Amino acid sequence: TMEKHDFSKGALRMISPGKVFRRDTDDATHSHQFHQIEGLVIDKNITMGDLKGTLEVVMKKMFGEDRKIRLRPSYFPFTEPSVEVDVSCFK
Repeated sequence: TMEKHDFSKGALRMISPGKVFRRDTDDATHSHQFHQIEGLVIDKNITMGDLKGTLEVVMKKMFGEDRKIRLRPSYFPFTEPSVEVDVSCFK
């Protein structure tokens, strides 16, 4: 369903985790099924720094405060700018 957001009450913010299914053939670097998290913020004066800080907090809460987080510039035709997030696996 769609609803109108009242921006006088603040920004629109959401996080949407979920399972993704694609028509990919499984190989060493691709899977037809994986999990993905998407986020959206609509407000005035939002910057890439806001995104970076939010991603770092979410990843550390999910995977542990001792994890190293790296954002890599990337290209996705449906977002600009685009980044990918790497999270360390080992201490």
